[in-house]
Amino acid sequence: MSKYIYILLLFWLPLGQTGVAQRTIGVPKIINYASKVYGSGVQNWDVTQDENGIMYFGNNEGLLSFDGRYWRVYPLPNATIVRSVCADQNGRIYVGGQDEMGYFEADEKGSLTYHSLIGKIPQRERQFADIWHIERLGNHIFFQGNKHIFHYYQDQIVVDKPHSSWQYMASASGMLYAQDMEKGMMRYEGGVWKSLGSRASLPHGAVIMGMTTYSKDTLLIATIKDGLFLLDNDGLHPKATSVDGQWATNRISSVHALGQGLFAVGMYPGGMLIMNKEGRVIQRYRYGEGLQTNNVRDIFKDRNGNLWLALDDGIDYIATRSAITYIYPDNDTKSGTYTLRVFDGRLYVGTSNGLYVTAYRRDVPDNIGMSEARFEKVRRSDGQVWSIHDINGRLLVGHEDGSFEVRDGGLHPLHTATGIWTYRSTSRVFPSRNIIVGSYLGLRHLLFDGEHFVDNGQIAGSYETLRFVCYDDRENVAWVSHPYRGVFKLSLSSDFKKITDQKRYDTGGGLPSMLHTYVFFIRNEVLVSTPQGIFVYNAANDTFEPSERYRSLHIPVQYMTEDKMGNVWFASNKRLGVLDFSRPAGDRPFTAFYFPELNGEILGGFESVYVHDLENVFISGQKGGILLNYNAYQQRAVKPKVLLHSVKAFDGDKKEQLIFGGYKSGNDIYPRLGYAANSLQFSFSSPMYEQQEQVEFSYVLEGLETRWSTWSNRSEKEYTNLPAGDYVFKVKSRNGMGNESDVYAFSFHIAPPWYAHPLSYIAYALLVVALMWWLLNMQRKKLRERHQGELRLRQLEIEKKEKEVIKLRNEKLEAELGFKDRELANLTMNIIQRGEVLNKIKDNVTHTMQRLEDKEAQQNFRQLIRLIRSAEKANEDWNKFNAHIHHANENFFQRLKQHHPDLTANELKLCALLKMNLLSKEIAQLMHVTVKAVEVSRYRLRKKLKIDSEVNLYDYLMQYTKADG
Repeated sequence: MSKYIYILLLFWLPLGQTGVAQRTIGVPKIINYASKVYGSGVQNWDVTQDENGIMYFGNNEGLLSFDGRYWRVYPLPNATIVRSVCADQNGRIYVGGQDEMGYFEADEKGSLTYHSLIGKIPQRERQFADIWHIERLGNHIFFQGNKHIFHYYQDQIVVDKPHSSWQYMASASGMLYAQDMEKGMMRYEGGVWKSLGSRASLPHGAVIMGMTTYSKDTLLIATIKDGLFLLDNDGLHPKATSVDGQWATNRISSVHALGQGLFAVGMYPGGMLIMNKEGRVIQRYRYGEGLQTNNVRDIFKDRNGNLWLALDDGIDYIATRSAITYIYPDNDTKSGTYTLRVFDGRLYVGTSNGLYVTAYRRDVPDNIGMSEARFEKVRRSDGQVWSIHDINGRLLVGHEDGSFEVRDGGLHPLHTATGIWTYRSTSRVFPSRNIIVGSYLGLRHLLFDGEHFVDNGQIAGSYETLRFVCYDDRENVAWVSHPYRGVFKLSLSSDFKKITDQKRYDTGGGLPSMLHTYVFFIRNEVLVSTPQGIFVYNAANDTFEPSERYRSLHIPVQYMTEDKMGNVWFASNKRLGVLDFSRPAGDRPFTAFYFPELNGEILGGFESVYVHDLENVFISGQKGGILLNYNAYQQRAVKPKVLLHSVKAFDGDKKEQLIFGGYKSGNDIYPRLGYAANSLQFSFSSPMYEQQEQVEFSYVLEGLETRWSTWSNRSEKEYTNLPAGDYVFKVKSRNGMGNESDVYAFSFHIAPPWYAHPLSYIAYALLVVALMWWLLNMQRKKLRERHQGELRLRQLEIEKKEKEVIKLRNEKLEAELGFKDRELANLTMNIIQRGEVLNKIKDNVTHTMQRLEDKEAQQNFRQLIRLIRSAEKANEDWNKFNAHIHHANENFFQRLKQHHPDLTANELKLCALLKMNLLSKEIAQLMHVTVKAVEVSRYRLRKKLKIDSEVNLYDYLMQYTKADG
């Protein structure tokens, strides 16, 4: 039965037990990608990586790619399963499926396009079922099926057939090997397959599942159920391991060399083993310990040395080369870890569930995490373990139940009346006789008599819970801080029984406030961390002042500690950093490094960093402890890379058009886009698979923008309604350490709209000329009309002025007429009065003459009477006056009669006299009536004219006079 039938059958079997789990103290970070995450088939068969760092997986639904941010699926033409994948150095991704084989390559738009090689295979050989393996030797590509090995070179395919069936094919140490079920192992030499002979014979029925380089002249061969073998110049030899008895139930699916004498063995259903050359299991990964399933189909080591597992259900990424690993003393609970300490060849881990301990290999001191983990809980340690301290060669534990010493495999109580936070030795000379203890209820004193620690009771004068305690032996003072009550300097008595003096430092002591302050003793200085920065104690002034040394730390620090090398480790809002004083930078005596992979993972509020050495830095974590290899972290820091995943354009109808598919160089494409497609979306990524949460991007669109954008984790950028022109989109990435990638540039051109075409500009010019000609004519017409209008206005003004002159003339005439009428009336009045006087004189003279007897005197009187009669003839002027009034007011009378036809002659005469503005008395004399008669006549006239008493009669009559003008 061939190995492929074994595979199909064994994956139906229930998951079996794999024996006692073997794991190292430090477990690398594992990222699980479930099928719902990458959006394709659940089963994955093979893994490869291209020159850009993009990962590819043979998936049930096609070729699956992942660039760190985006997943894409490329189905084969017959929608078959992709069993095998292989990337070459020219950007091609070779794939093999069921009766299908070929390669994906970027087209002119930078999108992966499939090219089938079936047409190059002889017609009679085109039915070959599955392609299980693809290997590359230089420019030669080999596809292995059960009955064929297809050799593709220079666009030609040569078919190699087996004696019975091909079971396996792989390249190792620069050579290509295959297994023929009948002939055994064979090697490709000089264009032909040669048998390795009986010296390389495997047990009968053994099927090879993996092959990798073991050493310079030796290969490691893995069989499906017969275990491991070594192939060297002397032949094939079984490779003994500590798990040889498990191969029958945990079938091997793949093997891969990891370097440093380690190998990864994939199994089903046993997960994955990490083994050394001695055959001992260093680490086991399986379901429940990080993997999504125990069925591992393939193992691939990427260019950074980390592992990708193709699983029966999903894809797993294991950061085996990461300098950061995780410690789980209780793998079932993964509880919070408060403190870690290496002591006497053992690692102690204080958690929320108690104290755990495991031995480690002292012969590998540079990497304690690689030692086998055999954690056990220390007896009588249940509960919260706050701190572990190595004092006087003894191990002291701060526990929620009190103060304990680790001795004889268990905890021995020193004090159990209150919980203990921390311990501080009072002497720099070993051993220290006096130890200050920070507890829930203030400070306590431990006395060391040379053999045992003795609790010496509480130090009188302190009653607050004190987790932050420092001791300064120069003044015999304890510096303590409370996050809400401030910083205190406690002077201690010589016997450490009481506090002789205490002082609190707040704004009066140089600190910005007493809230959220933390005190530390670092590099022989008393430091206080505040939200406004680090302050240092000035003993001369007994005050705190801003620290010049740490002025570059502009973040609130909640924890600081100094390691044996003088470096300062600190924590800020669940972020970890170190001030490396071995690497000065500019005017600063240190270089600040951050560890963004740990953001949010360290235990906030209970931060703890224990530096055993620079290869083993232990950090408190929210779920288990954290082990950092600081030296390796610095050495393995790689320059990040940025990829342009895709460029899409959108027209006015929101229709999507792919402009660039992410392959080739962006400047090799240079698309010319129509103006309708002037809204673009850029998607970018970085194949920094372990640091995806810390990768940040910055971009700029030259031609539109002048400044780079601020750094952010966002991996898309859209531009809408771009004007026509040439553009260059540039993007770069940086990792958590601040290292920047090279700039990726993508150039493109947006054509102008149809109305901005050169021919359109000619038409626009003609239109402009025509418009100018039309405007000129319109302007001329407007000028003519304006001139005519001005002439009309001038004529109207002249006519208006003439009318005004006429009006003024009429008004003058009316005034003169009124004056003459009044003068005439006055003259007439005088004549009438004179006539009346003469008449009276005549009567008197006549009466006197009649009484005279003297004839001569009578004759004289007669002569006088004749003179008076001559003067009376002047009464004839009254008729002339009436005639004048009638003549002067003829039009006046006519208009008045038109409106008031019932007026009599006397009433018209009265109107004429009223129009002359004569007084009633004057009118009465002219009309030989009384004034009262005139008033009555005026009243009657008002009634006939139908005007109110408020209306002036003169003004009313004058309107008929004005009409004359």
